[in-house]
Amino acid sequence: MQLDHATGWCRGVRHCPSPNFNPRPEGEISLLVIHNISLPPGCFGTGKVQQFFQNRLPVDEHDFFREIANLQVSAHFLIERDGAITQFVSCLDRAWHAGVSCFASREGCNDFSIGIELEGTDDQPYDDAQYDSLIRLGRLLQQAYPAITPERVCGHSDIAPGRKTDPGPAFDWQRLREAAIVV
Repeated sequence: MQLDHATGWCRGVRHCPSPNFNPRPEGEISLLVIHNISLPPGCFGTGKVQQFFQNRLPVDEHDFFREIANLQVSAHFLIERDGAITQFVSCLDRAWHAGVSCFASREGCNDFSIGIELEGTDDQPYDDAQYDSLIRLGRLLQQAYPAITPERVCGHSDIAPGRKTDPGPAFDWQRLREAAIVV
């Protein structure tokens, strides 16, 4: 896996471009935000996350899909249960993953962050393959964007407390500490 600095796209991962992005206002990349997602909730390997991030979710297939049908969201990356990585948005662009958010007294985290979604839920353990891929990807991003220090890797719940809970209590932060991704 390699990051093309000119385009912000990683080689060696699947590309599934999302229309849900726009240019970064300042071009700064200094925060890594870890999320979780599964569609339908608690179901894995459905391919629905990819469809959701491309605004192609079949809303008639599940009641929950109707609830989120009008949302336009994305993330830079998704790591599936088997560790497969998909990129939706160039790292140079602003993905729409954090929503109303604040980190270190700075609001609008989408402006300066990269969002990584893990296929999962708050309360189910993540797979070893996901942690392996997250550590590889995290190291790559920290090397490419040195402002993403271990102190600037967080969960969605850290930047949107009270509104978001992911990656949840099932996420093993210690694994990232041991890999020197976070402090």
